[in-house]
Amino acid sequence: MTSVVELKHVTKKFPGVVALRDMGIEIKPGEVHGLIGENGAGKSSLIKVLTGVYKPEEGEIFVDGEKQHLTSAQDAQNAGIACVYQELNIIRQVSLTDNIFLRHPIKNKFGLLDYATMNAQATKTLADMGITADVTKPAALFGMGVLQMVEIARALLRDAKLIIMDEPTSSLGETEVKQLMRVVRELRDRGVAILFVSHKLEELFELCDRVTVMRDGEHILTEPMSEMTNDKLIRAMVGRSVENQFPDHEAVPGEVAIKFDGVTSVGTLKNVSFEARYGEILGFAGLVGAGRTETMRAIFGDLPIDSGEVFLNGKAVKIKSPQAAVRRGIALVTEDRKGQGLVLNQSVADNLILSSFGKVSSKGWLPPARVTAVAEKYISQLRIKTPDAKNQVGKLSGGNQQKVVIGKWMNSDSDIFLFDEPTRGIDVGAKVEVYNIMNALVSQGKCVIMVSSELPEVLGMSDRVIVMRGGEVMASMNRGDDDFNEDDIMKAAWGQKKEEVL
Repeated sequence: MTSVVELKHVTKKFPGVVALRDMGIEIKPGEVHGLIGENGAGKSSLIKVLTGVYKPEEGEIFVDGEKQHLTSAQDAQNAGIACVYQELNIIRQVSLTDNIFLRHPIKNKFGLLDYATMNAQATKTLADMGITADVTKPAALFGMGVLQMVEIARALLRDAKLIIMDEPTSSLGETEVKQLMRVVRELRDRGVAILFVSHKLEELFELCDRVTVMRDGEHILTEPMSEMTNDKLIRAMVGRSVENQFPDHEAVPGEVAIKFDGVTSVGTLKNVSFEARYGEILGFAGLVGAGRTETMRAIFGDLPIDSGEVFLNGKAVKIKSPQAAVRRGIALVTEDRKGQGLVLNQSVADNLILSSFGKVSSKGWLPPARVTAVAEKYISQLRIKTPDAKNQVGKLSGGNQQKVVIGKWMNSDSDIFLFDEPTRGIDVGAKVEVYNIMNALVSQGKCVIMVSSELPEVLGMSDRVIVMRGGEVMASMNRGDDDFNEDDIMKAAWGQKKEEVL
């Protein structure tokens, strides 16, 4: 069977970095081919070579057995290669139809846009994927699940032979993930090839026919998914077995750091009460939209509180802005590291001192030598993979960007750390490093609050867990208690309050 796409001996270099080295991959028609590797393994570079964004220095690309020279995104589209990126290419102000036919509109014989035909095709293509939507309405009115299907519809209407899906479930809820899985299987049955890039091992086992593992820009293995195990995949990715994915820490709970007493924010939080102590990790669990992120924003002064009280170190406080929160020793590692956690076009060094200008500066001046020294300290301590401190942070992998966000706050001497989805979109090896950082903070007596949508992570890392639903606290569970398990957390997340769970 002729491959849809095949890369042979591809090498891509940047100053000081070899992104891809003698890389090869073969994707067959009608298969879901998984691609996995640590952050920095070269997955993004491989995608950019396949989509014509990067031109490799060495190697060959074949589509349907014919050699291709992909020098632009248009070349890749013409060859039948499409990509649904993790950060969707959607213009929210215009209609679903306009987004689907972006850059490739249908015109009538008078040269005018033929919206009747485009609307009909858009409606049918979405309906074939199980989406019933008014395609004439602006994209801003629809959720992430629908918008992702719009991206897929765009690819299908351009007769894509290969659709690359880059971390497609990272921003989806449980129902939307199931819908995406169904659509992927239907596309496979229609003969479309899917390159499915994910850090979630369970998704690969559920969906993929074969999997390719990359490490340090190189091909490590390609095997049928039926012959793989969790440990074999992890060992191939990181070069070692991650025996204890959730490293132990010894919690020594101290004084109450943060206390919420009946906190309400109209439309988001309702009568929220909990305590978080120094020397422990307090986990927040719940479904998408449960109010966990909003609770972190309320702590950080980024969400107005209409009633109730917040206590910091035993004293009632009103934290009305993030700046006020930072002054009180509170740090927020946001779930949106690119949009809110980093300045992507600035250097690693500049980003590492974003929260500590006063500490690093001298008489209003930032001495370059001092900035570099601080940056190199955290680059070494957090094992941030970067050619040097001057490298643009936007060029780092997701896991290394996350470490820069954490390093930024560690340099601020904060006492209370809020981690909102700290391991979203990063690989197994990088996750363990983030867990070790959190454990180190706890061992220093800091207060760590973690929001996570991954139940194994919540149970593996937390000393106590708060479960939320619809802006309310449904349950509080302690490690070692009978209800400290996935089943009871999910019961609470779906609406059973603690007394009902017990």
